[in-house]
Amino acid sequence: MTAQEKPRTVRLSVADWTSAALDLLVREGVAGVKISTLCAELGVTKGSFYWHFVDINALMAAVADQWCASQNDAVRGLDVLATMPVEQRLEWMASLLIEDRAWSVERAVRDWARTNEQVAASVQSLDQRILEVVTNTMEELGFDEADARLRAGTLVYAGIGFVHGRGSLPTPTLAEVRDIIAVLTSGNRPLA
Repeated sequence: MTAQEKPRTVRLSVADWTSAALDLLVREGVAGVKISTLCAELGVTKGSFYWHFVDINALMAAVADQWCASQNDAVRGLDVLATMPVEQRLEWMASLLIEDRAWSVERAVRDWARTNEQVAASVQSLDQRILEVVTNTMEELGFDEADARLRAGTLVYAGIGFVHGRGSLPTPTLAEVRDIIAVLTSGNRPLA
């Protein structure tokens, strides 16, 4: 082993491992998160991994805990968002729809949620909270409850579609997202 290939001597924390595993999950999917790959990327031996985790399942449980905690923070951020003036709130939501890193993580986590109940519950909770905030925004704009929910649902489903369409469909620009929001927020008349 050359000096350049020598494993790290700095002890990694659980947070280092979970962060690296989440990055690998985003790049390779759940099946790509392997102990040997993580050790190679972090420049450590498998002994370092086993110092913190019994097995890969324990690591993935820690990653799920970390991600779910960050989503709880996101939900708390939605509470702050709900207090913003409507125009500022809509602009903030539009900018989120085109942020590459957020959508890469979102896509990977939604795929992971298909096989992990804890992650699935967190995704569902966050989706419900986002729908609630967007529905309330539409009601503040003067739409009745049914029309507000229809318009909010359209925006939320479009956002989820942006997640899964990335790479195979053109990514909308901020101006295009603003136009979509303008179409759904213009006029106080039912869509149907």
